[in-house]
Formats: sequence, structure tokens, C-alpha cells
Amino acid sequence: MTTQPSHRPWPRPRFPWVMAMQWHDLAFLHWRVRPEALQPFIPTGLRLQTFDGAAWLGVVPFRMAGVRARILPALPGLSAFPELNLRTYVVAENKPGVWFFSLDAANPPAVEAARLLFHLPYFHATMGCDQQGREIVYSSRRTHRGAIGGAFKARYRPTGPAIPAAAGSLDYWLTERYCLYSANRQGRLWRGEIDHQPWPLQPAEVEIECNTIGERVGIDLQGPPLAHFVRRLDVVAWSIVNV
Repeated sequence: MTTQPSHRPWPRPRFPWVMAMQWHDLAFLHWRVRPEALQPFIPTGLRLQTFDGAAWLGVVPFRMAGVRARILPALPGLSAFPELNLRTYVVAENKPGVWFFSLDAANPPAVEAARLLFHLPYFHATMGCDQQGREIVYSSRRTHRGAIGGAFKARYRPTGPAIPAAAGSLDYWLTERYCLYSANRQGRLWRGEIDHQPWPLQPAEVEIECNTIGERVGIDLQGPPLAHFVRRLDVVAWSIVNV
């Protein structure tokens, strides 16, 4: 299918998607940072994006479920696991997307597959994601051999109804992105497209007990973040292509 849904900034890829998944109990936690603090970590070929002169660094804890290849069912023990991302926002070839500094996951096969097939900086971690009433209790500790340490522990909860972000707003700019970028060891850039309905964002509050995820880029994330909550989003993803 090549038609362009109204919420997408460009058409879907012409070839079939390869993976489907669900993202549950997700928090977008964003901090303003100086662009020059992130620029050294952005590879040649990508341009760091800013909003009103500021770059943004996001910590995104959530729970994967229903992860499957297009032609296969979700496999028990492999298709559901917590994941924690550290990300910022970039653009190449007029397609704004996400650049990941790290992706921690509590699923060893998924970590190794994503590193190999998508050239993404996935790391092994010990993690927990539990619902207690309306609150999500989340913890992560990176255990990947040779990697810079990173830990995160927090409670977060929605505080209002789900409303799609208005085009042109900061909330829209931070979340409505339909591709990711990655690079292999030789520095070659890749783009992976995704598709989903607009994010059903809810305002949220968060209590952070520990957050050293930003150490990977030398940033100590202090102060309250801009926080949003999403109960569930269904996503499909395409194989990566060269930029």
C-alpha cells in the first residue's frame, strides 16, 4: 500500500512491512538540552533538529508485546519484554526521525537481533515494568558487557485524557516521527520506517528515583521532565534502507 494517511508526512514504503508490535504503558520523558551538547554524538549525514533553539533528549520506558515477523505469530518468551530508550531528533533527506543513543531491553535474543539486523545500539539489561493501580512502576539496570552503565527507576501515571497532539506543537514535534536512523560500524547510515496511528498522548506525572541513562552522552538529566503517557500503540516496521 502506497497511499498516504492524513497523519503521515510522507507515503508508506512501497514494499511490505516486516515486523508488527505493540507498545504498552509508555512514558515520554523529555528534557531541554543545549544543541552543542548532543552534536558530537550525531553522525555525519544527519542534522540535529531543534525546537525554538533547543535540542531535546528523551528517556522512553515502555513494554513491548506481540512482537512478531510479518509471516509468523508472536512467539512465547520472545515477543514481550520491557524496553528503555535514550533518544533525540534528527533529519535526513527531508524525513525527520529519531536517533537512539541507547536501547536497553530485557530480552537477549531481541537485543542481538536488533544490533545485527538494524544496526541499533541495543544493550542487555535487567528490567521490570509493573502496573500498580493507575501507576506504572519501572526499573532498568544495564548489564551489557563493556557498555557504559545506565540505570533508571521511576513511577509514572496519566493525569488527563488522551488527546492527539496539535500539528506544529512541541508535543507533536517530539512524538509524531515515522522513521528511525542508525549507523553501522563503518559509519554507513540507515533509515527504518514505521507506521502507527497518531499518538494518543495523555499528560503525565513522574517520580524519578534514579536516572543515569544520560551518562552515555555525558548529560546528567536533572529536574522535572516534560511528561506524557500512552497506554497502547500498535506499530508496524519496515526493514532498513541506506540513506
